[in-house]
Amino acid sequence: MITVHHLESSRSYRIIWLLEELGLSYQITHHRKNGDNARPEPSLQDIHPLGMAPVLKDKGLTLLESGAITEYLLNHYDRTCLRPPVASADFNQYTFWMHFAEGSLMPELSKHQAFLKTGTTRVPFFARSILKKVVTGVIGASITPKIEVMLNYIDTELSKNGWFCGSQFTAADIQMSFPLELAEAHGLIGSNMSNITSFLAAIRERAAYKIAQEKTGAVTLTLPMTEPSDEKEADEQEDGTNNSIPEEIETKKEQP
Repeated sequence: MITVHHLESSRSYRIIWLLEELGLSYQITHHRKNGDNARPEPSLQDIHPLGMAPVLKDKGLTLLESGAITEYLLNHYDRTCLRPPVASADFNQYTFWMHFAEGSLMPELSKHQAFLKTGTTRVPFFARSILKKVVTGVIGASITPKIEVMLNYIDTELSKNGWFCGSQFTAADIQMSFPLELAEAHGLIGSNMSNITSFLAAIRERAAYKIAQEKTGAVTLTLPMTEPSDEKEADEQEDGTNNSIPEEIETKKEQP
């Protein structure tokens, strides 16, 4: 029996979605985050020293990394053509998008998320404006422009067929789903990116996607950079009359 170790509020739901698309029997072991994404998850370290998710166990093998797990499952179990034939023109596109998702787009989105989190860090009153300017400056000058270039390119590519590899849904669409949903949750999908919006609507209509969402309770973390609305509120936070500390907000993925 295939076993998937799934970490809450993470991209590992994509493997459950893929298993559903393949029509395979499997079981899920759920793991909760320890509150610090920079450290390995203790419960997962019992499965693999890196303490990462997803982890797939099958026939004595223990596999990590979404892309590697996807290729393993397709190599051994794909009967529905979720990967284009190697000799086809679409295969080159498939390979590109499989690597682009985690190799290019996700690193920039992770930077964006990290700086947003930095912007919500509680600091002394005199440092708040400085922190906000630094965070806003880095995001606006460096990170967001790179993401916008990539998203505009993605939108243009999706205008051709609606999917990432030709006219048919493939595993590359599953791989690309998480970074695009994360970008959407961070408000980075512009109104001009109608093809990305249509793509996200289309995947959310898939039965396998809906089942994966139900089984994992998948959510996308958004980390808004909130600042006191006026000087009075800032003073209240400083003198302790308003002790609320910005927290990570879990936003459920929109369901059809």
